[in-house]
Amino acid sequence: MQAYIEFFQANPILSLAWVGLFSALVVTVIKASTSKVNNISHQELTQLVNKQNAKVVDVRGKEDFRKGHIIDALNVTLAEIKNNQLTALEKYKASPIILVCKAGMTSSQAAQLLVKQGFENIHNLKGGIDDWQTANLPLVKSKK
Repeated sequence: MQAYIEFFQANPILSLAWVGLFSALVVTVIKASTSKVNNISHQELTQLVNKQNAKVVDVRGKEDFRKGHIIDALNVTLAEIKNNQLTALEKYKASPIILVCKAGMTSSQAAQLLVKQGFENIHNLKGGIDDWQTANLPLVKSKK
């Protein structure tokens, strides 16, 4: 124990950095375990769509959505979710909704917003469309 105290006294900046990283790790783990949003893989997405009739919602911009999206996905941008323009999603409020973006970060933010707006069964695709394409899963292009 004495060695630890000596180390902390001799290296205060390194010690503060370590304490900061450890605190960030603890907060992240607690936040992830208490979150109402489930992060799912592309296999789990397929199962939810096939077995529970989950609705896939792509939160990327309109142009990215037209270039390629998951079959039967709705396009509701993050801006629309922030502005509470959710008429396309209201009928799916109680059913499973899977949010998708390019890499999984924007959709995670959108998922948190939807939970706050009363949606009950929200999932986020880990890795987004990038991981979907890496797994050689199909995308469809919009003609509009």
